[in-house]
Amino acid sequence: MWTFDNTAVSATAAPRAGRVNLIAGLASLAAAAVLASSAASAQSKEAGIWYDDTGKGAVQVFPCDGKLCGRIVWLKEPLGDDGKPLYDGYNPNPNMRARPICGLQVLGGLTRQADGSWDEGWVYDPKVGKSYNAAIEVSGKYLTLTGYLGVRMLGQSFTWTKAPASLPNCMTSKAAAN
Repeated sequence: MWTFDNTAVSATAAPRAGRVNLIAGLASLAAAAVLASSAASAQSKEAGIWYDDTGKGAVQVFPCDGKLCGRIVWLKEPLGDDGKPLYDGYNPNPNMRARPICGLQVLGGLTRQADGSWDEGWVYDPKVGKSYNAAIEVSGKYLTLTGYLGVRMLGQSFTWTKAPASLPNCMTSKAAAN
């Protein structure tokens, strides 16, 4: 992470430069330990499959690059009225409207906060094709997702419920799971 140029250090300054390098190395190790503990914590508490507030979809929350992400892995009704898989038809970018809803990433960039919650991320709502700032908190078998624009206190919160790990995955199963 940190680099120091010791080529211009005099013989009397060398011990001090060594201490600076040692301190920088220890700081790097401490930062790595914090990131590892955050990822481990995400594995045990936030990570997993969660039914959305309607019970018609489920999102798998998982660690990604030291943050949290989530993708749709189950749909109660995975097919549209035409009998075809649902697609991201409301996306404001026409080039992305052909993406299947199953497997679609809908959460990203969530960063662990000092209080143990996760914030500073985003949530995408494929029903309307809009993205919002996002924060999540977990309490037992419930995950509270807050979507907001600018001010979290003015956002809207939804309660998701922990789903069984055995829930059929729409990315690997062609059958609709009820």
